[in-house]
Amino acid sequence: MAETGRDLPGKGAGSRRLIAVLYADMVGYSRLIGMDDAGTLRRLRALRDALIDPAIAENGGRLAHAGGDSLLVAFDSVEGAVRCAMKVQQQVPTYDGDQPSDWRIRFRMGINIGDVIPEGTDLYGDSVNIAARLEAASPAGGVCVSRAVRDQVHGRLDLSFESVGALTLKNIARPVEAFVLRLDPAAEAAAASGSIPIAAEEPRLLPPPYKPSIAVLPFANLSSDPEQDYFADGMVEEITTALAKVPWLFVIARNSSFTYKGRAVDVRRVGRELGVSFVLEGSVRRSGEQVRITAQLIDASDGNHIWAGRFDATLENILELQDRVAHEVAGRVQPELQRREIERANRRHIQNLDAYDLYLRALGRFHQQTAPAVCEAIALLKQALTVDPAYAAAAALIGECRIVLRAHGWAAVTAEELAESIELARLAIDHGKNDPDALCWSSLTLAIFGHEYAIAEAMADRAVVLNPSCATGWEAKGWIACYQNLNDVAIDAFEHALRLSPLDPLRGYFKSGMALASLCSGDFGAALYWASETLSELPSHLTAMRINAAACAHLNRLEEAREWLARILRLQPSLTIRTWRAMTPATGSGLHLFEAGLRKAGLPEG
Repeated sequence: MAETGRDLPGKGAGSRRLIAVLYADMVGYSRLIGMDDAGTLRRLRALRDALIDPAIAENGGRLAHAGGDSLLVAFDSVEGAVRCAMKVQQQVPTYDGDQPSDWRIRFRMGINIGDVIPEGTDLYGDSVNIAARLEAASPAGGVCVSRAVRDQVHGRLDLSFESVGALTLKNIARPVEAFVLRLDPAAEAAAASGSIPIAAEEPRLLPPPYKPSIAVLPFANLSSDPEQDYFADGMVEEITTALAKVPWLFVIARNSSFTYKGRAVDVRRVGRELGVSFVLEGSVRRSGEQVRITAQLIDASDGNHIWAGRFDATLENILELQDRVAHEVAGRVQPELQRREIERANRRHIQNLDAYDLYLRALGRFHQQTAPAVCEAIALLKQALTVDPAYAAAAALIGECRIVLRAHGWAAVTAEELAESIELARLAIDHGKNDPDALCWSSLTLAIFGHEYAIAEAMADRAVVLNPSCATGWEAKGWIACYQNLNDVAIDAFEHALRLSPLDPLRGYFKSGMALASLCSGDFGAALYWASETLSELPSHLTAMRINAAACAHLNRLEEAREWLARILRLQPSLTIRTWRAMTPATGSGLHLFEAGLRKAGLPEG
């Protein structure tokens, strides 16, 4: 078994050692856990016991850190690190057995050599960070090494390396020249001559950038008329433009993506050639005035499908249709990519976290929608602001977390916290004028906590101009309109948010907005429907419960109204008409219907 649980050798706290570091990470861990958590963990444990840990031990390695799907291993010998990586990567397919392609366990590995700081059983320093970054640049089932590693084993091991150039790695001051270790027998035979060949027929491989990256490939024209290519190409161009408006997403330019037009492609090869993590492909079929558009989001590391969508429409206005479908595709792709970014941040070693990772971790906790998770999100966001005081999205999300805590009755918002939230929202607007997420969160805080509707409306409008596919921006527009008694405008905005992102982790709030706007417009039946939909997503959402109580009362279903009110008062005993007014952003004519319904249900005046 690999050694673990003992301090790594060193000369005391802060001492440095020159060692080889191997960082390994399992490909598609969260997806496999989602499909079969117990089975995946059992297979991973079996691989550790039968292959990985023995390979580490027999090559002189010591396990410094294990994070579920990742391993950090220290070796006194570079040769030992490379031999260990080679053995594991070559033999994992055999030990894992004959699995379907989307069930296979595979790893990426990165190896570097340099100074590290041992601390207990763990390791710190730039050399560790570089190994982790090289792992991310490795193909699935492969090994990516620094030039220092390649130079030390060249001539001593019969291996072939393929250059991937000088990589600019996040938080690393200088570019790192990197090589991918070729594991196939043909490459090893070629290496026996002493040369280190680089594949002449393959384009130079590019590592994905640090942030999520995607290429939109030309859509296939499945129509009988080849003249319809222009429509398919226009569709791709619109989708590329829509995705390019997402500030945290790296999108390959149209001209590069269109070099694959008319070619049968392997998306894994496309990912390596363009240096992207994800590929969007699709097709267009037109028959008369009917058109069907399909799209599939694919993980370029393993070729597995992440999301697929189909859009049927009548071809009345081509430009309008292309624009609508482009925004819907972009709106559905964004949450999937962001979910994967959150998973990546959660897997990273805590010592390597920067402000972006802390924000992503906070966003993941916020999506969980429990009181402890939202409180933890606030703590992570404050930590992110300590690292980067000008991080607009982190500053803005603190206010939204507190809005949620109050909406569920999980925690009161003190006067100091309210003032801080408003101040952070203004800071976010100053530093995030071109960040749609920062503008969305800030606009909600200024509307709900500050009653500053004019600036809130302007910021929400700017968010959807910057990124028309931003569902949260449309949600913000809906709430701000609702608080100004513009209920038809609000309903249109919430419907648009739901259409853009029907599987959004925050869709419960889109539905609660529909419930409130319906109640305030006097459509009590619709209010009940949407409040019920909200509670199916957010079972503790007190605002949805209050809407149920008020709507039932207006419909003279007084027994149901009182039952809802009793449930609310068990959770929030201090609620009265007076305290409700204090927490309500505005009291326009529509919200008077809300108040009247609560009073009719029996809520005391206070």
